[in-house]
Amino acid sequence: MAGNPAEKKLTEQTVYEALRTVEEPEHHRSILSLNMVRSLVVREGAISLVVSLLRPEEGYRVELERNIRATIGRLQGVQGFDLKFEATTPGGRRLQDKQPITGVKHLIAVASGKGGVGKTTVAVNLAIALRKLGAKVGLLDADVYGPNVPLMLGTNEQPRALAENVIVPVEAYGLKIISMGLLNPGDRPLIWRGPMLHGVMQQFLRSVQWGELDYLIIDLPPGTGDVQLSLVQSVAVTGAMIVTTPSIVALADVRKAIEMFRQVNVEILGIVENMSYFSCPHCEQRIDVFGHGEGASMARTFGVPLLGEIEIDSQIRIGGDTGKPVASLGEDAPGAKSIFAMARAVEARLTDTSRATAAAAPNVQIL
Repeated sequence: MAGNPAEKKLTEQTVYEALRTVEEPEHHRSILSLNMVRSLVVREGAISLVVSLLRPEEGYRVELERNIRATIGRLQGVQGFDLKFEATTPGGRRLQDKQPITGVKHLIAVASGKGGVGKTTVAVNLAIALRKLGAKVGLLDADVYGPNVPLMLGTNEQPRALAENVIVPVEAYGLKIISMGLLNPGDRPLIWRGPMLHGVMQQFLRSVQWGELDYLIIDLPPGTGDVQLSLVQSVAVTGAMIVTTPSIVALADVRKAIEMFRQVNVEILGIVENMSYFSCPHCEQRIDVFGHGEGASMARTFGVPLLGEIEIDSQIRIGGDTGKPVASLGEDAPGAKSIFAMARAVEARLTDTSRATAAAAPNVQIL
């Protein structure tokens, strides 16, 4: 297996690109897209790789190992290869990882490939609409650098700490909420690195008294950084919603967001097209200010549902600026109909997902 290091320097990126071509024997998908690669270290030509097994059968492991070793064997500069396997539950989740939050039925991540698409507006109004439809809902503001949820909900109340690791969330509009904006009020910027972000996410997830919730909505920062990875690697996320605008330019950012969630084995619930259209109050005609149809086109491209098209309405913007979200005014309020339609689509999608999971449950084997 040894090669000539002078021919081509072996890097972790080189090995990752090679592993992208390795198919898992049962699903015939890349082991990277199934989140099976748990650890990879490359040092002076020596490769150390840990891979999760999705099935317990010996034949399955042997075939997978043969495929991986054949791929690594074609790389230049390999001086040694140490391959280890670890047992997982089917679906690629290790038993010690991705535990659910006690009392929370569905954990929904609201994400976007880039900023400025109205992700927080969608998250806040979705949470309130679900609450209006009769669900018990929590809202976790994970956008630690730009925590706008408190402003949009019109609250600056600070959460109470009952003990060292017990936090009582703030309540607004029937929602249980937690946000760095409530812990770090004012205009002081946060200058934190990855490990600190991971710590605060763990506190928000595990130390807050969420109680019994049908939905916990998590408003993620834009992009695909430390906070997103910390979340999806440490808690069982039911699925992610990707918020975008009706612009061709946004397509590349949506692709990055979807690929990130798929690589860590998180279900994509669907795409929401925000600022989709404007209904003229004079002629009552629909005006496509930023174009039209790209949200639906993206959904078809990635094989996911289009969960909603949120209209451009001044009341949505005013509601966010004044701490009175438009969804809190009811479904018949100006600008609210498309938001409630999205909320119902999310509920229906989660129902379908739950049924599919239940149907597959008899075949699940925990190692």
